[in-house]
Amino acid sequence: MSMNRENNHPKIISKIGIIGGGVSGIAIAKQLLHHNPIVFEATDSIGGVWKHCTYNSTKLQSHCRDYEFTDFPWPNRDNPDFPTHTEVLDYLRSYAKHFDLVKNIRFNSKVVELKFTGNPKFGGVGLPHDLDYGSLLSGQSMWDVAVQTNDSDIIQWYSFEFVVVCVGKYGDIPKIPVFPCKKGPEVFNGNVLHTLDYCKLDQQAANQLLNNKKVVVVGFKKSAIDLVMECAHANQGIEGKPCTMLIRTLHWTVPHYWIWGLPFFLFYSTRFSQLLHERPNQGLLKALLCFILSPMRLGISKFIESYLLWKFPLEKYDLKPEHPFAEDYASCQMAIMPENFFSEVEKGKILLKKASKWWFCNEGIEFEDNTEVEADVVILATGFNGKKKIKTILPEPFCSLLEYPSGLIPLYRGTIHPLIPNMAFVGYVETYSNLYSSELRTMWLSGLVDDKFKLPKVERMLSQTLKETEVMKRATRFYKRHCISTYSINHSDEICNDLGWSSWRKNWIAEAFGPYISQDYKKKDWIHSL
Repeated sequence: MSMNRENNHPKIISKIGIIGGGVSGIAIAKQLLHHNPIVFEATDSIGGVWKHCTYNSTKLQSHCRDYEFTDFPWPNRDNPDFPTHTEVLDYLRSYAKHFDLVKNIRFNSKVVELKFTGNPKFGGVGLPHDLDYGSLLSGQSMWDVAVQTNDSDIIQWYSFEFVVVCVGKYGDIPKIPVFPCKKGPEVFNGNVLHTLDYCKLDQQAANQLLNNKKVVVVGFKKSAIDLVMECAHANQGIEGKPCTMLIRTLHWTVPHYWIWGLPFFLFYSTRFSQLLHERPNQGLLKALLCFILSPMRLGISKFIESYLLWKFPLEKYDLKPEHPFAEDYASCQMAIMPENFFSEVEKGKILLKKASKWWFCNEGIEFEDNTEVEADVVILATGFNGKKKIKTILPEPFCSLLEYPSGLIPLYRGTIHPLIPNMAFVGYVETYSNLYSSELRTMWLSGLVDDKFKLPKVERMLSQTLKETEVMKRATRFYKRHCISTYSINHSDEICNDLGWSSWRKNWIAEAFGPYISQDYKKKDWIHSL
């Protein structure tokens, strides 16, 4: 489709532009509301993945009290059940309505291009690492944003001093495996789709797709597990066909947040428990302490594994991962296993197949040993390419710098790319509670925009991001997910120190065995005085 500019002169409608109306997008919009930001949301609703990447059975994996904004509690926060995706979406919409954010959101407005109009020294060849950013709102245009509205062929350009990218790591662009020549989906006689396509189906259409069909689901993470369960439920009758789960990489799953009668947060989400894990800039004394306590770290992982091997028939079905549980937690790979998953396996409604290499054939899926699994439908629960979403709109040379120099997006305080000026990224670094950590980073970003503190030199910020990457690499082989769950409290402390919130550290010994997302913390005066 050819697109035309509405005019050649970008409109200056606000100092700050926000791309994306998901959890992070509405969180930063609320924090920067005094600057009257404009939020560009490509769809007709806020909510991000909770609106567009969920199944009928999708639920929040944690208690609602661990997934709420600090100044907007859930209406039924004492309900022990995990909220459904529709309840989460209703909560997010209520949040936006309560803080009057909707007036700042432009729906059905897709950002298709960004142009840098600021100082050319940024992003140039031989970029000096001792650059000083100065004030982020200097009164000068830094980014032009091209927006396509309601699928029109007309592009409207806007100009901003600062842009916050919140398009997220999930949704929009599926990650599709690469297949040998003439062994891809084109040779398969059945139906091939990605979970992104499945999410767009209503309940009736989903049942029609799965009912009495031989379905293969590729993957073993949360989305794949939920999808296999939906398939099993749709095939409970006599005519129902079993669903095959094709597992490429095994990961540890947990049945709930209790291990041998102890709450899970005690093992990884207290100050004391996180002393056992390496963190960036920890100093010689803490590094020595971490080394001395390393047997305890290994023992905790083994303790949790023993419970999971007792609770689930992992060895019976050859589903025991070779790597320690701690590596899955350190990479945010841990998922909740549905209570009746293995009962469906026992009944034969779910078949398990492990294979690292596979491809399509006429009747289904073929493996290295020349065996085949017949299928009518193959659903790829193979994830999303979040970085590609950013690369489609970010111009050169910044696009090439996106993963420089570590292979991950180097985000200082999980928010600022040191080599991309007057731009922030929210929602790309994962931890135990993504909503909580995203909200804390939006508070930090608001303080930065309002000149409550200054960014360090570019060289120092890059050094910090490299240290974090090295810590992640040593903690888990799955580090590319950019997860900081094993040192999340230290990360939060650094953010709070930047903002001058010294009370975050008060009485930390008394809090050492309390939950990471303590409700007492959320009620502290310092958080409500922002």
